Amino acid sequence: MQTRPTPTGILVSALFFAVSGLLELGLGVLEAPRPLPFWTVWEALGRAILYWLLAAGLWHRFALCRQVAVIYCLATLVTYAIVLGLAFGQAPLEFPSSVVVSSIFQVPSCALLFPYLRSGAATLLFPRALFPR
Repeated sequence: MQTRPTPTGILVSALFFAVSGLLELGLGVLEAPRPLPFWTVWEALGRAILYWLLAAGLWHRFALCRQVAVIYCLATLVTYAIVLGLAFGQAPLEFPSSVVVSSIFQVPSCALLFPYLRSGAATLLFPRALFPR
């Protein structure tokens, strides 16, 4: 039995959200106060699992997960555009290092993923319904 290789768009989309989950977990634990409270790790793990569930859904080509990824990328771009506007306007705000690091990763990635996920090619790659009839 011969298997076809996974399309690059699906691989990149799923990999982006998997790495975002790792970043969320790692940065959540790094910025936690010491000694490390249990609930801080639990909270970071919960946020990371959401990214990993989305990555798994994209890997399995669920159309709903594609829509959630499109909305996530759009929300990320708008949010960080506002944050950058505040920074360039010299607003007296301080951002945690986790926000800076995640924005360095997520803004360029979402800027590239958003047009792809909205394209007709992506529509053809994500045909599966979450709950088949």
